[in-house]
Amino acid sequence: MTLAQAALGQRSLTTQALLVLTGSAALGLLSQVEVPMLPVPMSLQTLGVTLIGLTLGARLAALTVLAYLAQGAAGLPVFSGGDAGAHHLVGPTAGFLWGFVAMAWATGWLVERGLDRGFLRLFAAAAVPAALLYVPGVAWLTLFVGMDLSTAIAAGAAPFLLGDAIKCAIAAVTVSGGWKALGARRR
Repeated sequence: MTLAQAALGQRSLTTQALLVLTGSAALGLLSQVEVPMLPVPMSLQTLGVTLIGLTLGARLAALTVLAYLAQGAAGLPVFSGGDAGAHHLVGPTAGFLWGFVAMAWATGWLVERGLDRGFLRLFAAAAVPAALLYVPGVAWLTLFVGMDLSTAIAAGAAPFLLGDAIKCAIAAVTVSGGWKALGARRR
């Protein structure tokens, strides 16, 4: 069971749509907190994707990230630095942007399989998909941007490892706290 399911119970289509819109808006806001780097900026996008996966589950998390990508492609300034446009979905960061969909789904899938409570389980549910995000991100930089593998790893993975571990810990603490607050409210 996900935190959203526990908090909201049975979800109507309207509730699910509101969760997707709220989640994609939150992801767009977290994307604005960034440290400019080339070719991939460091932002709080991965924290947002992780929180979405940990709270919504696989299907709804993936739909939320797809909505975020659609909003950015349609011209809403939701990508890092307030950028927008479909060109981001084929530019240097495209491997990471598309990888966010898989990351959200995998995080939610792990939560649905029992890694939904407690800091260590939630951290594992966050960290494994976050680590796997480097595969499409680095692959895109090598195959479509033309970087050699070591340069792609140096530019698209190495600078982000510590920050992503910290974001996974923040997400695990946040969702664990959400479960505790929900339990206290029901008493």
